[in-house]
Amino acid sequence: MEEFELKYYFKEMDNFTFKEVFNGCIYPWEVLKNIKAYLNEELVEKDIKINKAEVGEFCSITGNYFIDEGTKIHANVTIQGPVLIGKNVEIQSGALIRPGSIIGDNAVVGHCSEVKNSILQNKAKVASLAFVGDTILGKSTRIGSGVILANRRFDQKNIEIKTNGEKYNTGIDFFGSIIGDSSRMGANSTSVPGTFIGPYTWILPTVQVRGFIPAEKRIYPLATYRIENNPKVELK
Repeated sequence: MEEFELKYYFKEMDNFTFKEVFNGCIYPWEVLKNIKAYLNEELVEKDIKINKAEVGEFCSITGNYFIDEGTKIHANVTIQGPVLIGKNVEIQSGALIRPGSIIGDNAVVGHCSEVKNSILQNKAKVASLAFVGDTILGKSTRIGSGVILANRRFDQKNIEIKTNGEKYNTGIDFFGSIIGDSSRMGANSTSVPGTFIGPYTWILPTVQVRGFIPAEKRIYPLATYRIENNPKVELK
């Protein structure tokens, strides 16, 4: 299952601020299972919770957390630990950072976006009004406005992946997307749970993706619509 190994998606894991979260893991779902244990161990060693970061008005920061220097938390942000946030990160107004989130240096979480139990590697950027759940983003990955990285099957069963015509059960029921280094998803695109997107791949706006999408591809929408006559109706 080489196409599902971490090394296929992330070439610079050794440069990630919190690289130890990947220790001993071959597959991404192993990392997702270990996030909270890693956070609890890592945060015990932190003597302070906020290291010269800037926190705006009306923010709610609870639980166990560490926010490093140069980071700017805008007004009305909610952070629920355990959470690790690196240096020079920008968390824009109204964002919600939920437990299990690990955000690397120079990353951005946009206005009113939500991040839950996910890893944003260095320089990853999430634009406004997006949802990133149980997901790993590679270095310099871009998530556009309104993107939904769905993280649970509609029937709530464990996430399965397909390889060589066979299904493999990941053993977890919350699993969003694995998106490789320098890939991007355009505005209002979506991914179904258990989606894998290789590095340097672009998902254009409004596309829904699933399964395994290889590296260095460009995915276009096939948009069709029908036009009919519409009666005149005065709106109230």
